[in-house]
Amino acid sequence: MRFPPSLLDEIRARLPVSDVVGRRVKLRRQGREFIGLSPFNAEKTPSFTVNDQKGFYHCFSSGRHGDIFRFLMETEGLTFPEAVERLAAEAGVPLPRPDPASLEGERQRDSLYDVLEAAAAYFEAELDGPQGREARAYVASRGLDEGMVRRFRIGYAPSARYGLKEHLGQLGIAREAIERAGLLVTGSDIAVPFDRFRDRLMFPIADLRGRVIAFGGRALQSDQAPKYLNSPETELFHKGSVLFNLSAARQAARETGTVIVAEGYMDVIALTRAGFANAVAPLGTALTADQLGLLWRVADEPILCFDGDKAGLRAANRAVDLALPLLAPGKSLRFALLPEGQDPDDLVRAGGQAVLEQALARARPLSEMLWAREVESSPLDTPERRAAFEARLARTLAAIGDARVRKHYEEQFRERLAGLFGRGGARRAIRQRRSGSWSRRGDGGRAGATGAASASASLVRSLSSGQALPRREAIMLMALVNHPALIPERAETLCGLDLSSAELDALRSALLDLAADDVVDAASARARLATGPLGDLIGRIERMWSAGGRAEWWVAPEAAEVDVSRAWDHTAALHHKLVTLHRELKTAEMALQAEPSDENLARLFDIQSQLSNADGTEALMEGFGQASGRPVRAF
Repeated sequence: MRFPPSLLDEIRARLPVSDVVGRRVKLRRQGREFIGLSPFNAEKTPSFTVNDQKGFYHCFSSGRHGDIFRFLMETEGLTFPEAVERLAAEAGVPLPRPDPASLEGERQRDSLYDVLEAAAAYFEAELDGPQGREARAYVASRGLDEGMVRRFRIGYAPSARYGLKEHLGQLGIAREAIERAGLLVTGSDIAVPFDRFRDRLMFPIADLRGRVIAFGGRALQSDQAPKYLNSPETELFHKGSVLFNLSAARQAARETGTVIVAEGYMDVIALTRAGFANAVAPLGTALTADQLGLLWRVADEPILCFDGDKAGLRAANRAVDLALPLLAPGKSLRFALLPEGQDPDDLVRAGGQAVLEQALARARPLSEMLWAREVESSPLDTPERRAAFEARLARTLAAIGDARVRKHYEEQFRERLAGLFGRGGARRAIRQRRSGSWSRRGDGGRAGATGAASASASLVRSLSSGQALPRREAIMLMALVNHPALIPERAETLCGLDLSSAELDALRSALLDLAADDVVDAASARARLATGPLGDLIGRIERMWSAGGRAEWWVAPEAAEVDVSRAWDHTAALHHKLVTLHRELKTAEMALQAEPSDENLARLFDIQSQLSNADGTEALMEGFGQASGRPVRAF
């Protein structure tokens, strides 16, 4: 429905902004205006103002500005029509009556909601019935209790060809309405329309008001294709304009300040089960511009949470390309790429809420994802390749639609280019390539012993000191603690290491701080790292190293740097290979589950064989150990 300006003006005239805003914000009068704490940002000094005479609010801390309709849209995630309808009812302003044709269209649309609600109830009942035994077993195997099943209204579509059709017919619902709701398969070559969803676990898809508008169905048999089946496009359902669970998640998103975007239904349910009620998902396709607009209505920087495999990285890069033309001041994305090819459900089942919190806390900003993608897309070892890289980067940044945002990207990337190619580039690149630390420091990076590890210390402080550490990752970082002079030449490799521990990630950041501040002396480095949680962490690594018989002798402070250098480079390469193989193994297992072919089985065996061989790999390096006074042997 379109609302004439005169109607909106009448609603504004009857409802002062201070009345509408005052329900959520505690206001006090200051002259002709009201002031209060921002509802958008945490603050101690009021920066939020309301002016009834001018009919608007303004938040100086966030830059948000608008009228009473905008305020409800910003704070409650309502659509514009929803905001108008609610405020019109409060103001006692009658809305215009649509013409007869529109009324009939609305009546038919409303009837479809009833059809879909009846279908959802049918699927729920079937899950509890005798035919839902296998579906219930699958739900239980995924760790979902009855509360989660009821919360998401999970159901079961039985294998009968006409089960839903006959049930809805008994309720007096016409076949034409069932077809229009997308619940039947029809066509000129189909004599008798039949149920679209059969022998599938069913997930209702709701609109922003919580009304069922479609379904997603997961196959329960390995030979059933496709694995996930969505309703077709209907009068109510447009797949690219809907996000699964957004109706339920938007209030939690408002309260937490962010929204998490997972890849599928089960990921959203797993996140919710772990305490992240602000989780949503697109419907089996890449994120669309309409969906991104929905996300930005509830959070300024949604976190896209993708599986940590090649497919997940491709999805992240597609989202980067989608977002660039649409970026606006304050509106961006962050990316949480999960380790070892795991999805949110895997992480929740393995480690619970704490592991997910760590992964989300390390979410990378869009600018970092873009820079990493462009840097890693091709070699930069010749002048021509570097020139091509700069030209490609310029074309990419030109896609940013907002001039102000584009200007800041260009400035930041110019600094990174200078760090990558210019004099003193190693020190600047260390600071710029560090995960999650793009801020400029006014002291040129030399913050002294207290400030060097402050960012990492706050992270480590929040973690359990008793958590087991992955040995290979810990040993690699310990070698750099003892030999900090090796860090500048290995800054890029160090930044790109896949670390599965948030504690070790914090230590990596501290090591990069040392290199950025030109600390290459081992004693000075120890002094910088010795205090606080990082000192405790280093002590734990040393105890682990000693308990292992010090097999990695090259980690010791007395080892010659030429030996440390060779061993570290080899271990880093081996670590990258193993991480990559584990991700490929996860993908191969999923491919085999979806299609149990000889080709997929052979691929799985090949990766398992490579993993077995890589775990025992030793590199023959001529002269290794000689500089440290050890017998020359294979590493």
